[in-house]
Amino acid sequence: MYPDFSLDPPTSRGGQPAFWVGPRHLAGDDGRLYDRVSDTLAGLGWTSLTIVRGRHELDEEPEDRQVLRSTVLHISPDTLRWAQWSLADEPFHLGGLPIAWQISARTDTSSPLAAWSSYFTTDVPGEAVADYLVALHARDQPAVPYTGPEMVLDAVAAHGWFRDIDQLHAGATDPTFTSQISLGEVPPLIQDADPRVLTAEADEVGPAGWQAWAEPALGVPCLWAASFSASVPHDLVAVFAASLSSTAPVLRRVLPEATRERLLRAPA
Repeated sequence: MYPDFSLDPPTSRGGQPAFWVGPRHLAGDDGRLYDRVSDTLAGLGWTSLTIVRGRHELDEEPEDRQVLRSTVLHISPDTLRWAQWSLADEPFHLGGLPIAWQISARTDTSSPLAAWSSYFTTDVPGEAVADYLVALHARDQPAVPYTGPEMVLDAVAAHGWFRDIDQLHAGATDPTFTSQISLGEVPPLIQDADPRVLTAEADEVGPAGWQAWAEPALGVPCLWAASFSASVPHDLVAVFAASLSSTAPVLRRVLPEATRERLLRAPA
């Protein structure tokens, strides 16, 4: 890796230069978060449905159509799990950033309600979301917990992250203290089938869920954020955490402005 290598070397054939960059958790999504995840889902055999809402006049050219909202929904072959690209569909925000992917699962096909949901904003590394979905697809029972929360912290600790000294069993941060993962209070609007989520009083803390985010500098906007509702199995979160904290470089052409000076990079 060459941290001082120019970000703007001459390019051939007018294309953008590509770099191997790290650390992954600060590398952004390369502007390809939808493509990376949807390609993974297509490879797993998931069905995609596109819902487009807008106005279309009879004599109007296709390129002039006024599309107001659109959503792409990917559904697993057993219909127990689904992933929704909601960036174009007026998503709510997480950490001040719009939700791009919402991934959910249910216990059986008789219930239309999700047992749990997870949310990822733009600039979450696509590799981590893709690995998370592959693990979800491989699970026989997507809503049944197998392990405890310690597995998540073990996954990031194996890649050099430090446990939070104030919450050794519920949080960790990367060596540069820019990215964190924490088990704690779940933000508003995060969907979960655990009844305690709905019955908790205003002064009570409901069931805990995993949250992860990258804050390039104190007081500046987050680069990305991810939220897992209380019932998301810990082993799935551990897969996401392991991929997010991986020391393996990733290929990028578009580097986040907020973290480009922090990235180690080498021409690809």
